[in-house]
Amino acid sequence: MTVPRTIVSFHAHPDDEVLLTGGTLARLAAAGHRVVLVTATSGGAGLADPASREGGLAAVRAAELSRSARLLGCARVELLGYEDSGMDGTAGGPSAFCRTPLPDAAERLAAILEQEQADVLTVYDEHGGYGHPDHVAVHRVGVLAAQLAGTPRVLEATIDRDLLKRGVRAMGVLHLGRGIELPPMAGAYLPRGEITHRVDVRAFTGAKRAAMAAHVSQAGGESADSRTLGLLLRLPRPLFRALLGHEWFAERGAARTLRPASTLFPGAEGAA
Repeated sequence: MTVPRTIVSFHAHPDDEVLLTGGTLARLAAAGHRVVLVTATSGGAGLADPASREGGLAAVRAAELSRSARLLGCARVELLGYEDSGMDGTAGGPSAFCRTPLPDAAERLAAILEQEQADVLTVYDEHGGYGHPDHVAVHRVGVLAAQLAGTPRVLEATIDRDLLKRGVRAMGVLHLGRGIELPPMAGAYLPRGEITHRVDVRAFTGAKRAAMAAHVSQAGGESADSRTLGLLLRLPRPLFRALLGHEWFAERGAARTLRPASTLFPGAEGAA
């Protein structure tokens, strides 16, 4: 019998939840676990077509987040209400997430962790994945919040850097994503040797793709081909499943092994 666990997944902006963790969250929810999504900002400084900005981009993206969370099976969604700091960290003014005092933000997240009696918190790796200042803040805030709340496990959502490098080379050969600015690979995400979990989410790529499509403001319009979501949603479904059928985590304090674990809760997640 599966013992239900509670997983709190902490992210910076709407759509972040699906890119690195969407399949894992859907898999956990389908297995009967409680999945709680916490997002620091509404993504008001994100890219969007003019039509998506009518009435305020933050409101649009918050609504998209709610739909994405439902598609993934999340039981609760919380927006902390900080301002999006922008890619260079200069947006959002004094309420920008990356400039919020660390203890203040950590205490707010810790309160949710305590209320939920969370078994696991997911954050990003120390690089913030590709270096966005709000993503780096998610890592720092999340690690401190888990300490304050006594959350026993913290998993850093990331990408296998070695695999990503090969993927970038393949994209170049296929002339895909030429308008996307990719970060320097040397300092992005984590190398394979630091990854503790490689979660098989191939059975949940349908939910992951649907959740991506919920973020219309970030995936559609004339510039869709130059955006990560737009590019991924244009992939044929078999290729989408092959490329996005696994998600990677590094568990803080866990011993590294030659073979990463395939689930977060062995024997308690159902079949992939």
